[in-house]
Amino acid sequence: MTNLTISLDENTVRKARLRAIEEGTSVSAKVREFLARYARGENGDAADSAAGAVKLPIFNGGQGLAPGLDPLSNKSLRAAAEEDA
Repeated sequence: MTNLTISLDENTVRKARLRAIEEGTSVSAKVREFLARYARGENGDAADSAAGAVKLPIFNGGQGLAPGLDPLSNKSLRAAAEEDA
């Protein structure tokens, strides 16, 4: 295995460490995972990571948005996606 040195601002590293801890992993493991996908030519976007793309239930056959969905609210859209899962 090869070591790689990168430079990042302290705030990014702190947030990445906290998130990795919450996910039960390490920043090194997440970087390895990302670089492996990147090297294979797979999409490395954060929105498409781990669970993959989520189909959002925002259209109900010509009637517009499903009741209660706010298209400007990520929280509203995410809650709708989690209900459908």
